[in-house]
Amino acid sequence: MQSLVDDRLESVQDELKRIIVSDFDMIEEVNEYLLLMRGKLFRPTLLLLANQVGGKPSDDVVTSGAVVELVHLATLVHDDAVDHSVLRRGLPTVNALWTHQIAIIMGDYLYSRSIMELTRLGKLESLAVLANAANEMSIGEMRQLTSYDALQFSEEDYYRLIAAKTASLMSAACEMGAIEGRQEYRQPLARFGHSLGMAFQIADDLLDYTGSEAVTGKPSGHDLRERKVTLPLVGALANVTDAEMAAIREFFTLVETSDDDIQRVIDIVDDRGGLQYARNRADLYAERAEQELGGVPDDPAVEALRGAVSYAVGRDR
Repeated sequence: MQSLVDDRLESVQDELKRIIVSDFDMIEEVNEYLLLMRGKLFRPTLLLLANQVGGKPSDDVVTSGAVVELVHLATLVHDDAVDHSVLRRGLPTVNALWTHQIAIIMGDYLYSRSIMELTRLGKLESLAVLANAANEMSIGEMRQLTSYDALQFSEEDYYRLIAAKTASLMSAACEMGAIEGRQEYRQPLARFGHSLGMAFQIADDLLDYTGSEAVTGKPSGHDLRERKVTLPLVGALANVTDAEMAAIREFFTLVETSDDDIQRVIDIVDDRGGLQYARNRADLYAERAEQELGGVPDDPAVEALRGAVSYAVGRDR
């Protein structure tokens, strides 16, 4: 998937360092740590590939790739602070190593540096797309934060949440790539990114039930420990017995949860088809993503985007 843009991904990493450099010691210290925490650069990869569709890659698109990754990093820093998470990708979070206040300020710093960079380059169309995605992500986080009765969280609520929190930025990455490449493919690639993001997040939520800490970078059952309802549980709730529903409700009232408590819920979800239900929905969004690629000419970049779909849904298989 990434081999087609390996050289430009290296430049993205250089740009990340350049954009966030600061002469303020505390900011520089946290910046250096954040660069250690960065993941596989999935979103910049999408942007670079979308930019290459139709064979018209632009020279300065790597900066946009770096900006998208910085916005992604900013959301992770803010999410960890809001959720009081202590681990991210197997490393202590910013709020765990420093303070919640520093985490919030650093997230803001990454956002502002991203905006400054796009403005400096005069990429106003890309800036508008990214700003819209950032706004959607903020609203999605607020929806999740103010969802008081977790077990009343519907499947429609879940899709609306992940569309805002995950799919919006992947869609923006693909659209920004097209804006700086072949504008005529802007909408199909944006729709591709949305469906890919939906599939990606469902697969990610499945990993919380099926993956190990070595795979996910966070303890298995992390979402359950934070009383977050995701699609595997939503899919199982329609089929649980009264006794199982009572056990799940009791779990959501616990102040402290043990590994056994977590495993009990995971077993119920698996027994009642929640994991397979979520896999089927991930596959459905993956199919939609591939269908959107039918609106652009087939070339190596499009083939790599198909590989991104396979990667997204294959992580828990």
